[in-house]
Amino acid sequence: MTAQTNSAFSSSGLFADGAGRQGPRQSPGTRELPAGVWRAGGLGSATQPGVPSGFPALNAVLPGGGWPTGCLTELICREPGIGELRLLIPLLRSLTQARRFVILLSPPLTPYAPALAGFGIDLDYLIVVQARHAADRLWTIEQSLKSAGFGALLAWLPQARTRPEHLRRLQCAAQSAGGPVFLFRELPAQFEPSAAPLRLLLLPRAGQQLSVQLLKRRGPLIAQPLIIDLPQPVSVFGLRETERPAVGEAATSTTATVGAVPRPPAMQSLYVQPADLQRPNRASTTQSH
Repeated sequence: MTAQTNSAFSSSGLFADGAGRQGPRQSPGTRELPAGVWRAGGLGSATQPGVPSGFPALNAVLPGGGWPTGCLTELICREPGIGELRLLIPLLRSLTQARRFVILLSPPLTPYAPALAGFGIDLDYLIVVQARHAADRLWTIEQSLKSAGFGALLAWLPQARTRPEHLRRLQCAAQSAGGPVFLFRELPAQFEPSAAPLRLLLLPRAGQQLSVQLLKRRGPLIAQPLIIDLPQPVSVFGLRETERPAVGEAATSTTATVGAVPRPPAMQSLYVQPADLQRPNRASTTQSH
């Protein structure tokens, strides 16, 4: 076929296949792309619908319309207790009430069981596992992902010992997971490479709100963070009050005693505070050696 003939086919919108058959040329906008490929102007398609987050504004910007399954989701926080667990309350409530297990792996503080129950979470389906050493924690996360028998996995990574190759290995293991997988990481992690397809930066805001900045997703960038109204407990059990030290106080005194009236700005946490540690009947934990 001559160059002139090819030019004629191109200008007429026709093409010839290897057998000489002719057909209409597909425009780039009409071609179907694999699930793992997306155009920069729109959200990537998910292999299966996401699990609703409980926040319509957040669902609208997440690929799949909710928390993704079969991949890692990084939640990068300045410090524990800023509302990162409350962001996941709608998910944890729906999963545990559906009798699906939720694993909390190596949380930095002990979850406060009465407050979790106050949000409607069934504690019988909440498992807390402690892995003391960084290597044990990474191994336990990978083994949990391979089990695929949980509704959701929440794991806190050791910042100093986590490398990009660890995240790639966990991402490969998460592809077989049947529920969302969340990795909580410290603030410096936002500047490090990660194989996680979804990365969110969480920062506290006044008035029981949380700032959610999408650092990475399968879709276009979003310049402005979302401001999420955190859920409130549905029972009489309150949250534990925490606060920043006043001017002149020691920098290490960051937690108010139970019953004290916090000075603004204050955060409400789902973790046990030091004055509660002597009280029995808290969420039981499993030690991983």
